[in-house]
Amino acid sequence: MSALCAMSPRASGGSRAARGLPLRLAACAMPLLLGLSMALVLAPPLVRAALPAGAAVLPERSIKAAFLYKFLGYAEFPASAFADAGAPLVIGVAGADELAADLARIVAGRAVQGRPVLVRPLREHDPLSGLHLLFIGGDDPARLRTALRAIGAMPTLVVTESQQGLQQGSVINFRIVEERVRFDVSLEAADRNSVKLSSRLLTVANHVHKGAP
Repeated sequence: MSALCAMSPRASGGSRAARGLPLRLAACAMPLLLGLSMALVLAPPLVRAALPAGAAVLPERSIKAAFLYKFLGYAEFPASAFADAGAPLVIGVAGADELAADLARIVAGRAVQGRPVLVRPLREHDPLSGLHLLFIGGDDPARLRTALRAIGAMPTLVVTESQQGLQQGSVINFRIVEERVRFDVSLEAADRNSVKLSSRLLTVANHVHKGAP
């Protein structure tokens, strides 16, 4: 694994944090070890490619894009979620075109669990079938409800960044805690969508909800 040079976005809010992301991008792209044995990773050249020339702070969207890529490595999907043994893992991104572009750069030429990774930017009314991870950007409750209704119980890891993301039915919801990107997890939603999450991922979550959030 390579090092995730993740930076704190310029944002605020949230509750307590255990360990978050460092505030400044070190010259050597200093890695961050999250938890006991899990490191969220990203090659330093890819991090720098996501930054404007001379930028000192990694954008929040780039941090989240790196998280989305790494979430796949800590999620197990049922065999029925794939057409065959060589089928790719597909990430759908709705309402976050810049994040989708960052994520496409990160996954290019990479594989997770022996499968290539594809990023599919989504537009309104695009079908959501065939996705293994769906990221719904923004905090539009109506759009979120519509997407979650369309996903239903499909084997999809749904990730949001909405204040009521978990309450609406997502599996993982990003939060900004002490100016750092963190995430909460709903095990109930993961079970409903037939996605098994690694205990190593749960160890570094900001909060894990075992019942209804």
